[in-house]
Amino acid sequence: MELNNFKFNKKLGQNFIFDNNLLCAIAKDSGINKDDEVLEIGAGAGTLTNVLKDVCKKVVSYEIDNNLKDILTQKFKDTKNVEIIFKDALKTDLKEIENNFDGQFHIVANLPYYITTPLIFKFIQSKKVASITIMVQKEVANRMVANVSTSDYGILSVMLQFYGDVKICRIVKRQMFTPMPNVDSAVVNIVPKPNVCDAQIFSDIVHKSFAMRRKTILNNLSSGFDVDKVVISNWLTLCNIPVSARAENLSIEDFVKLTKTFDTISSYLSIK
Repeated sequence: MELNNFKFNKKLGQNFIFDNNLLCAIAKDSGINKDDEVLEIGAGAGTLTNVLKDVCKKVVSYEIDNNLKDILTQKFKDTKNVEIIFKDALKTDLKEIENNFDGQFHIVANLPYYITTPLIFKFIQSKKVASITIMVQKEVANRMVANVSTSDYGILSVMLQFYGDVKICRIVKRQMFTPMPNVDSAVVNIVPKPNVCDAQIFSDIVHKSFAMRRKTILNNLSSGFDVDKVVISNWLTLCNIPVSARAENLSIEDFVKLTKTFDTISSYLSIK
């Protein structure tokens, strides 16, 4: 990197890891083996890529910064199971990315913080994604795994736990990065699971429920769907949900019940 006069780009959220023990730990957290294919998003200096190539069958790494092209090309020019693609993974069509792999693949990445959420939801519904192991801000990780009726529990918690089993594997101190960020990080592992109800309706209900966090679920759903509170009250009662509850008091199972009963009463609710 020094030979190529590389300069870190703050706009791209570049914070690289050079500690080999930590990089090996991240690879271990992902659970990948020699038979697995891996998608890495954000190759950076290629340090994680270098570890992944030794523990899996194939690594396809997307990198947005063309200033790293000479560094990465030189580093992996003789490595047959590594392919570096200089594109923005967030803007690349999902099908195009999936076509790089023979079957299911695992995602392992030290993501730039600003694209964490959109990238997760870009891939979490793909049937070809076997698991996602990513580095995120510690506070975001806490929201991902938050339990019902806690301050961290919100839309991200509900939506992510609906789509997959989520766990924090390890906390990573800010001092482990170059340049050092202002916050600590966490390695999070997500294993997608089948949807148990209509995902689009579920998402719509969840977002409307959390629209005004201090308001009751009754008020939020009434204003969100623009229907009378009596109708919403009947819907909540059908699902054994108190009308005085707030969205943060509803479990994933509660939101699933609301979604499953939505189909049977949507015409009565006159919801478009």
